[in-house]
Amino acid sequence: MLHCCIFLCGAALMIIELTGSRILAPFLGTSLVVWTSLIGVILASLSLGAWWGGMLADRQPQPRLLGRIVLLSAWATAAIGLSKTWILEALQSTGGLHTVTLAATVVLFAPAAVLLGMVPPFAVRLCLRDSEHGGRIAGSLYAVSTVGSIVGTFLAGFVLIAWVGSTAILFITAAVLALAAWMADSGAKPLKAASIALFLLALYFLHQQDLWLARQGFFDRDTPYNRVLVYTGREEGSGRLTREMVTGPQGRQSAMYLDDPVELALPYTRFYRLFEYYRPEARRMLVLGGGGYSFPKYALAHYPNLQIDVVELDPGITGLARSHFDLADHPRLRLVEEDARTFLRKVEQPYDVILCDVFNSHYSIPFHLVTVEAVRLLRAALRPDGVVLVNLLASPEGTSSGFYKTLRATFATEFPAIRAYAVTDPADPQLWQNILLAGGRVLPDHLPDDPTLRAMLAHRLPEPGGVWPPFTDEYAPVDRLLGEFRLRTSASGNRDS
Repeated sequence: MLHCCIFLCGAALMIIELTGSRILAPFLGTSLVVWTSLIGVILASLSLGAWWGGMLADRQPQPRLLGRIVLLSAWATAAIGLSKTWILEALQSTGGLHTVTLAATVVLFAPAAVLLGMVPPFAVRLCLRDSEHGGRIAGSLYAVSTVGSIVGTFLAGFVLIAWVGSTAILFITAAVLALAAWMADSGAKPLKAASIALFLLALYFLHQQDLWLARQGFFDRDTPYNRVLVYTGREEGSGRLTREMVTGPQGRQSAMYLDDPVELALPYTRFYRLFEYYRPEARRMLVLGGGGYSFPKYALAHYPNLQIDVVELDPGITGLARSHFDLADHPRLRLVEEDARTFLRKVEQPYDVILCDVFNSHYSIPFHLVTVEAVRLLRAALRPDGVVLVNLLASPEGTSSGFYKTLRATFATEFPAIRAYAVTDPADPQLWQNILLAGGRVLPDHLPDDPTLRAMLAHRLPEPGGVWPPFTDEYAPVDRLLGEFRLRTSASGNRDS
């Protein structure tokens, strides 16, 4: 029974760690900083737990004490689910990304990890009968714990996160740990049974809450690659009802008017209309990043000769776009579930226009899509007179401009003509806002007849000064550039297409 307890504790630890990334994502993103903090804090907690557990085991080598430790870890796991939202909301705007992420992971995950770290050395001490077989006993118990961690890793990554909500996973894991506490020590059965019952009851009420929120238009879904929130909002100023999608911190990633699903709701998506100016005779368009599929829907309705391919890595995102954002099959629309860079390697027929909308948030930038090597693939996938339009979130100048300036320099290595447009206000160089980057081998300079397009072109930004080494596959310090400024509370959107 003790070996079963060790196995379950090892599995629970990895389930908590992987689920932790989904818990942090809506508030802090999924950047390297977040993963580093999560892994580092849990490893430090395990080290502390191993030392503490070994010390307690020498003083009181009793199964009853081990059972209490495991039961406490169950309650610490449940506490993550109960407190995560208000803790993360309280910490979100208190400092820089590194500081906030470290503080959040310590407060939320360290207690459970410390307690689970105490279990293996305590179990070794309980099983140790003589020094002659000490190594074999310790090795077998740690092997069982490691196998449990492996099972927990694959179970969480391949099954639980894709099919069960993050909070529900925590309550299920807490119930399993309470069962493991009973395996460690068969005493105090009423307390352990009551704990299991309470965790399962919390799981039931959570399910009922999800059903109630769904009736109110709020959906919290874990997909294979993201934690996604979908809810009903109201546009500031006009008061029009919208359906919005959030996959990361700081704003909406998609939005749709409920009274007109085809109209472009977010300002930066309207700037994609600049392709009419750069490539008015376009027949083939590639959209990297699906989101709520706003611009593909708009393009299908307004450009009858345009064939559109959309590459979206996450099938869960596409499923939500179908169920909540009026995405429907169309003879001129092709959907591809694949990584954008992998798809670009296989393009045989070049495109007239490529729209890049793959940055979930300013703290979740896939670095392999911003390097010189990736830009070279973009250029190869374009016709000689084609244009690529890239949406990003930064400020033209100041502490939050490093990513924009470096990305612009990266695109300039492959595209001789580069222009950038501030979506909100080009007159305020310190304003953190959506910026649309346009690149091509040759770009026109004449003014278009369409007054809307002329107004967008008036948002052009001057070329930044200084020397900015481009991103490469070998060295792309995206997380450092994006982490040089404090977390913000802007409500501007940053992803939707």
